[in-house]
Amino acid sequence: MLLEKNDIDPGRADKKGQTPFSWAAGNGKKGIVQLLLERNDIDPHRADWDGRTPFSFAAGSGREGIVALLLERNDIDPDRADSDARTPLLWAAKNGCEATVRILIARKDVNPDRADYYGRTPFYWAAGNGHRKIVELLLERTDVNPDRADSDGRTPISWAADYGHEVIVKMLLDRNDINPDRADDYGRTLFSLAVERGHVHVVKLLEERRNLIVKSTAMDESSKAIARGLPQPSERPFKRVRLF
Repeated sequence: MLLEKNDIDPGRADKKGQTPFSWAAGNGKKGIVQLLLERNDIDPHRADWDGRTPFSFAAGSGREGIVALLLERNDIDPDRADSDARTPLLWAAKNGCEATVRILIARKDVNPDRADYYGRTPFYWAAGNGHRKIVELLLERTDVNPDRADSDGRTPISWAADYGHEVIVKMLLDRNDINPDRADDYGRTLFSLAVERGHVHVVKLLEERRNLIVKSTAMDESSKAIARGLPQPSERPFKRVRLF
């Protein structure tokens, strides 16, 4: 075996700073990961030039078996961010790795709402990439802000609308803690983004919402008029016009 040779360095990194252990973890080679973990000359938490650790690669590629294995150790930081401030949870949410997300959000040492360098959280990435199950998981929590804007003033629902994720847009429109009329730093709204991208179903969804709001507002005005004892808009008397 190569590991038995004295002239082989099992911890040597490539030009990107990734070690054999990092590659094994990211590609789901659990047997090799276990084999390398038995050695004392392997650093299982060594980051590459982008600041990503083997745990980050395992989480971001949905290798939940390796994620669980590494979490049993004391020398693994499950919330360590890379050079773009992206955590293992963010990578898992971004790439749609639901099982890994479940593992990580159950831990107290993982911040589920931690943003990256651009102000984008795990929820933001999940919504923007159309990962409905992960969006639902994160919405169940009280420590996740589903309307948090990034450095460009764009919110998760903005990204979902931009990429035509109708189901997620509808899910967020049904909530009371989302501002669907908020424009980003460039003045773009959900509606303008959906129109620009040609997402017909999202445009129709937003139009239906607008019509409901208009109808609801009219009904509210009518109710207020009744409460004040005034004639409703449709019942207001015509002005008498003198003909002579």
